[in-house]
Amino acid sequence: MNTKKTYKIKGFDCASCAAMLEMDMEEAGIAAKCSYPLETLEVDEGSDQKKVIEIVKKSGYSISNPDE
Repeated sequence: MNTKKTYKIKGFDCASCAAMLEMDMEEAGIAAKCSYPLETLEVDEGSDQKKVIEIVKKSGYSISNPDE
């Protein structure tokens, strides 16, 4: 069973924004699930956190630290 890390994302304008970020993550080899209404990004625990943050920022959004 894979544990997940959940990040809080700011800057989504619509559900398509969340879908595009999911696609950006998948292109980088990171399985992700984004939620526009909850403003969250969920990735596998073993995902490279620096890479996740880099992709989110490059996509134009801000990101908080995972559930600490």
